[in-house]
Amino acid sequence: MQDLLAYLRKFQRFAGLQLYLNMAGMTVSSLLDGLGILMLLPMLSLIGLTSMFSNSYLEALVQPLRSLDAAVQLPAVLLIYLVLLISQSSLSRFLGNRNIQLEQRFIRYIRNDVYRSLLEANWPFFLGTRKSDLTHVMTTELPRVSYGIFTFLQMIMSVLFTLVQIGIALWLSYKLTLLVLVCGLILAFVNRKSFTASRSIGDEMTTLMQSYMAGMTEHFNGIKDIKSNMTESQHVDWFRALTIRMEHNVVRFSRLQSGSQFYYKLASGVFIALFVYIATAFFHAEGSMLLLIVIIFSRLWPKFSQLQSSWEGLAQIMPACRTLRELQFNSEQAREFDLKNLSVDIQSDWRMKHGIECRGVCYQYDVHRSSYALRHIDLNIPANSMTAIVGKSGAGKSTLIDLLIGLIEPQQGDIMVDGMPMRTCSFQFRQTVSYVSQDPFLFHLSLRENLCMGAPDATEEQLWEALRFSAADEFVRRLPDGLDTLLGDRGVRLSGGERQRIVLARAILRKPSVLILDEATSALDSENEAKIQLALERIRGSMTIIFIAHRLSTIRHADQVIVLENGGIIQRGSYSQLANASNGMFSQLLHQQEIAAVSR
Repeated sequence: MQDLLAYLRKFQRFAGLQLYLNMAGMTVSSLLDGLGILMLLPMLSLIGLTSMFSNSYLEALVQPLRSLDAAVQLPAVLLIYLVLLISQSSLSRFLGNRNIQLEQRFIRYIRNDVYRSLLEANWPFFLGTRKSDLTHVMTTELPRVSYGIFTFLQMIMSVLFTLVQIGIALWLSYKLTLLVLVCGLILAFVNRKSFTASRSIGDEMTTLMQSYMAGMTEHFNGIKDIKSNMTESQHVDWFRALTIRMEHNVVRFSRLQSGSQFYYKLASGVFIALFVYIATAFFHAEGSMLLLIVIIFSRLWPKFSQLQSSWEGLAQIMPACRTLRELQFNSEQAREFDLKNLSVDIQSDWRMKHGIECRGVCYQYDVHRSSYALRHIDLNIPANSMTAIVGKSGAGKSTLIDLLIGLIEPQQGDIMVDGMPMRTCSFQFRQTVSYVSQDPFLFHLSLRENLCMGAPDATEEQLWEALRFSAADEFVRRLPDGLDTLLGDRGVRLSGGERQRIVLARAILRKPSVLILDEATSALDSENEAKIQLALERIRGSMTIIFIAHRLSTIRHADQVIVLENGGIIQRGSYSQLANASNGMFSQLLHQQEIAAVSR
């Protein structure tokens, strides 16, 4: 409940005065509706269906009508009734539109706030969170919270309407009104278990939707493996079982709400009949008064039913509020910068001048375990040099790159950039870094838009210059729409090698101070790899180049080679030095690759 209340308090702060003005308008609308009901009795009296009141509070209300000519009394009452009806309907419509606008503004605010907090979170937060869970919260849980806010606004309207109508009924006859209210409280007490059941169904829905989103994400990311290995039937069976559980969940909640509505309708008929009998047999209520109270409460019972339904709906979305709030709390706890102030704090022309130095750096992904991904790393990477990092799989190469970029911080030791601790200049430094991963990522946009992600103000000439650098200009010219070709999801319309070259062009387009290549040429053929090697040679000395390489022939011209094994540096030196050290790990790796090349 506290999670729902947290969002309601946030909504209250967001809406401010407008919320209270809307509530005041709802109260006025309810009063106009109540006055419209009160005008029914003068109408009935004037057309002879009931007698005028005597010794009642309504006498003062209808007294002014008696001073009018008999011929205009009925038209006057009808005119007043129509004015009240039109005024109430117009005000209700206006407030309804205002509430929708307020609700949608608040949901937009929540969406932007959650998305911003996610992007401000650090890299370890994303390492520990499934991407499908993030998508699930933004696409499923957040709309459920939106529904909760809308339901809450409806509840406010219903509560205000109910209170005003009850107030009018109490004014007419407090004894009869209290009798009806007691009946309503009894019915609410009987249905109290529906709230707990609704919350349980909501918990199950959250779990099912998480599984649904995670499964869809994983299956379509791995669709090539599924098709290649003919495992479609297993995935279809899993999907069918999950959708059956989802169907049962929705049906259970629908049955719960329809059951509540049924009992309310059934009880309303029983209670009204009981009320009329008791009012006439024991209270000897005046017929006109009894008629008016019956009319009021026949209109109130649906409101009681709506309140019950809204309460069940709020219970059902409480798990969504909890999930959304937990995600936002965790992302804010992992915040590494504030986007609003980031552009002010960063100098756009900042560039590394001296280099990067690691001093006794140690890093472990799980601080509760004794194993380290990197241990006691002492390393110096001079500015404008070319450094290669090699080693077997799992040696810690990618972890070291993440540390050098500033995505993660070491548990022990320091990383210095131009003599300053990385943590004090991480954002300035990362603004000047271009990173090309082994698995190049392209957005479902045009090629031009993908390139301009790195440099929004790039000119046409600069785009083609970057493409020539990455040996991509020839195949781009052959594309159906050139730079305006839509690349598809993750760049699916391009081959692996073509995607790598586009991502490399995007990286170069930023004119970085530090270029980091994580197996960035692994998918290229020998000809295109040679072109990129020549291009790297041309920019050598103008920026710091760090690259991870499994294909050791690509690092012959590196200024230094770092060899990692089991999270530690076991060799360093130039390519020729390490190649000639016959007992070293590097020469063994080189020898194995030469044998593999000959055997092919």
